[in-house]
This record gives sequence, C-alpha cells and structure tokens, in this order.
Amino acid sequence: MPSGVLAAATAADLGSLVLVLGAASVGAIVSRLHRRVVLPTVVVEIVLGILIGPHVLDVAQVDRYLAFLANFGLVFLFFVAGLEVIEQRVPAPSLVRGAAGWACSVALGLLAGVALHAALDAEWWLLAIALSTTSLGTLVPILADAGLLSTRFGSAVLGTGVSGEFWPIVVISVFLTGAYGAVTETVLLLAFGLLVALAAAVALRARPPRILRVLQETLQTTGQAAVRLSLLLLGALVLLANDVGFDFVLGAFAAGLVVGLALDSPEGGPVRMRLEGIGFGFLIPIYFVVTGMTFDVESLLTASGLGLAALFLALLLVVRGASALLWLRAFGARRSLALALFAATGLPLIVAIVGIGTDRGAISADVGASLIGAGMISVLAFPLLGTRLAGRGTGTAPEHVPAGAVAEY
Repeated sequence: MPSGVLAAATAADLGSLVLVLGAASVGAIVSRLHRRVVLPTVVVEIVLGILIGPHVLDVAQVDRYLAFLANFGLVFLFFVAGLEVIEQRVPAPSLVRGAAGWACSVALGLLAGVALHAALDAEWWLLAIALSTTSLGTLVPILADAGLLSTRFGSAVLGTGVSGEFWPIVVISVFLTGAYGAVTETVLLLAFGLLVALAAAVALRARPPRILRVLQETLQTTGQAAVRLSLLLLGALVLLANDVGFDFVLGAFAAGLVVGLALDSPEGGPVRMRLEGIGFGFLIPIYFVVTGMTFDVESLLTASGLGLAALFLALLLVVRGASALLWLRAFGARRSLALALFAATGLPLIVAIVGIGTDRGAISADVGASLIGAGMISVLAFPLLGTRLAGRGTGTAPEHVPAGAVAEY
C-alpha cells in the first residue's frame, strides 16, 4: 500500500478514535453537571455515540481498531462485574434469597420469551436472560447517597443485584456455546468452575512474603506487578474459556472473581482502583460509545419499535421485579415495590447480551434496539422512583464505596 494511502487511512482511524474518546469524556462530565439530576454515564455515552455515528452526524466510523478496543472494553465490563461481586461482601442470607429471587425471575422470563418467540426475531432464552439482569453498579451510589447501603434494605438490594449479574453471565455463556451436547457442556462447565476455584484458592493462600514485597514495592512505580498479573489472569481465563468452547464473558467474569478474592483486603484497594481506572477510564466507555454508533436508532424510533420498548420495560418490572416478593414480609408493600424497581434497573448487561446475541444471530437488530431502549429508560426512571418509595435510611454508608466511575455504570 502506498505510504500516502496508509497515512490517510491512519489519520481517519485516529480521527474516529479521538471522537470516541471525546464522547466518553463529555459523557462523564455531562452526567454529573447537576447535583440533583445525575444521569447514568452509560446512557449519555450511548446517546453521544448515536450522535457522532452514521445515523446522525456521521463524523466517526467503527474501524477495525475501534472494534478491537470495544471488544476489549466488553471483556473488561464482565471482569469488573466479577470484582464487584466480591467487593460488596453481601451477607450470605441476602445472597441466598437473591439467588432464589433470580430463579423466580428467570422462570417468568422464560415464559415471556416463549410467548414472544413466535412474534419476535429473538431467541426465547436470550430474552429471558436479558429480562432477568440487574445493574448493580448503577445502584450502589444511589443507595449510598440515600443512606440505605448499610441497612437491611440495602443488603437486600445488593443480594438481588449480585444475583442479577452473576447468574445471567453464567447462563448466557452456556447458551451461547452450542458446540457440545448438554451433558458435555455441563461437565466442561463444572471442570472450568473447579479450575477457577483452584485459582481462587491459590490466590488466597499462596502469598509468599517475597512475592508480596515485590507487588507492594512496584505498586507506586512503573512496574505495577499486581496490575500486570491481574491482566495476565484475565487474558489467560478468557483464552481458556474460548478454547474450551464457552463464551469469553465467562472467562472474563471468572477472572474478576479470582482477582477480587485475591485483592479482598485493605492492601488490595489501590490495585482495584487501578484496574477500575483502566476499565472505566478507557476501555469500557469506548465499548458503550461504539454501541451507540452501531445502534439501530431508526428501528427504535418507529411506532412498532417504541411500542416494543414499552413492552420490554413493563416486562423488566414484572419479570425482574417479581424477585422482591420474597422480601414482602420483611419490608412491607411500599419498600418491596422499591426493591422491585431497583431489581428491574438494567442496562450494561442488556447492552452486552444484545451485542453478543446479535453477533451470533440470536436476536435481530431492531428487537435488540427496543430492548436496549427499555434498559435506558429503566436506569433513568426506576432508581429515582425506588429511592422515593424506600425513603432515606438511618444507617451510615460504609467507608469504601466503589469508585465513582464504577458506580455510574
């Protein structure tokens, strides 16, 4: 290729990257301009991606470099989800009830998916999993600001949110495999789980003083050994999951769990912050802006698209909100409804599931656009309504709250 053509192509690619980074930066600022009206950063990023993409201004294109960074951002999204699950330290009873609630939600989701399968170009199981997700990262700062995070109600929301992130990732990884029979897939999943458990045990127990000294000494230098080892584990488990036949999201999430366990101490806080900085300061915003650039906004803004989005929004509240019934005796009707609204708040995982499903032909672009549209409305409206119904807590928020960037997602 002539050098002039190569230079022009590189300039165009770099121009699109700069615009995407600009949209990500503007999104972080715009979402926090008003103290009383805090917009979820992911929504702003998707909207800005739509604005600079081919459907509106057409000033940026998704080239192979942006596509690679966006895919890496998706990997990091599931990796940080694994970190969050460990970081919250949710009490076991809340986790158990949250898992039972998710089982109720996915059962309702399967009924809804089967009922809609004939009318929509989407796999029934994908609809079921998407409708049973919860955006835990969006809820944490809202609960903290309202003084609810350290209360029993906050514990219930965290248990519900952890289940709404953990189980959908596991199930979607298995359903998206399709390379083996059900029995073989189950055996492979168990083997993968045992390997991850072994890695977690090693991470918790094998802490030689000399290695710990090196990790601590390089934390404030250019070495950053702990960060590099975490990224190595992330790449290794993603590669392993892919080679075995599972979707990469399972490897990324498992890596987050293992690293989260290894860093589950006060000394691990700085390392978590650096990993979150890589993800939410660089890669994950690129994923959401690129999602907006490729978003089928024309399909969403039709009468049928908006109607379908309204249907999905109602289903999110019914399917995912049903898990709050398990807490009815503990909280009463008003706070249980608030819990249902918090549980039905879901966008990041919905975006990821729709993106993966679209790539594999499990959902059409127009149906996916309506599903994402419903998720955007849920993160804008449901937490606000839920906070008003729940009222303010009397407990004090815990000292450690995930970094603002993480919370906004």
